[in-house]
Amino acid sequence: MQSFVYNAQAARVLFGAGTLAQVGQEVQLLNIKRGLVLCTPQQIEGAERVAGLLGDTAISVYDKAVMHVPIETARAACEQARHLKADGLVAFGGGSTTGLAKAIALETGLPILAIPTSYAGSEMTSIYGITDGGIKKTGKDLKVLPRTVIYDPELSMSLPPGLSITSGMNALAHAAEGLYAQDRNPVTRLMAMEGIASLARALPLIRMKPDHEEGRALALYGAWLCGSVLGSVGMALHHKLCHTLGGSFNLPHAEVHTVVLPHALAFNASAAAHAMADLAQSLGVSNGPLGVYLLAKNNGAAVALKDIGMKAADLDHAADLAVKQPYWNPRVFGPAQRDEIRALLQRAFDGDPPQDS
Repeated sequence: MQSFVYNAQAARVLFGAGTLAQVGQEVQLLNIKRGLVLCTPQQIEGAERVAGLLGDTAISVYDKAVMHVPIETARAACEQARHLKADGLVAFGGGSTTGLAKAIALETGLPILAIPTSYAGSEMTSIYGITDGGIKKTGKDLKVLPRTVIYDPELSMSLPPGLSITSGMNALAHAAEGLYAQDRNPVTRLMAMEGIASLARALPLIRMKPDHEEGRALALYGAWLCGSVLGSVGMALHHKLCHTLGGSFNLPHAEVHTVVLPHALAFNASAAAHAMADLAQSLGVSNGPLGVYLLAKNNGAAVALKDIGMKAADLDHAADLAVKQPYWNPRVFGPAQRDEIRALLQRAFDGDPPQDS
């Protein structure tokens, strides 16, 4: 048995169909009396439903959340929270909304109650990200960890199948990298393997029947576990690449994770045999990176950067950015490995199956 340190994330979780109805009680437990409800412009209807459940406790709905949390958006939201004298935040939506809530909490210290409607998983972490001048900067601070998370599978029923698949692949990426994290431990390994297995079962069910109750519940359960892994251990090459591509080239977050993941895993395969074995077992396949690629492709997700807005002319610059200030990774990557990273990005751009390099 390896020696390890495990830091549990101190969040209260409600899981189950219909749990949204308890949002008023949960806000009271957090002693929030002036809650600012956050969402994207596309989710205003759901956010207003939440505000209705909160009654006078909801002081306003702020629908300006966008991808990658541009610093200008974060500053405007903080100003609005202060202007309204909010004493708490209710984040309704996916990773963009949770990310905006975290940016406000980082500046103000306000408590967050998160209500995820996708499978991003960021609601289970103290990680925040803000994009400034085309560069996405991330950090950790316990102030941004949501105090309470309401997981209601009914809220994800209307998430289109295509978005559901990429959102689920985004969640799976957290667990996959968690399997070879520098600070991994037996507890996070169990969560990662269960999370991956749950998503691998859920995504085909959702593709075949978008309102599949078991599929939606399994996907949300898997996302919770994968998000818990993300909140407990460090990430590596895959997340560095996705932060680079998303923040600097404004590519859609979940889709970038979906495309890049199998290639990052293949790059690390020779240095993380134990993780590849766990990944393959969780997916029920013989080759983990290829299994991830086929899980996405066979369920209709784009598997090429060229199909999600990346330009071939930007690949060289992306490789240069990716090897600056590299994350810890089981296989070293940095300026000396720039050409290997460039080759990885080319395969991801073309949508080729992953290959060990």
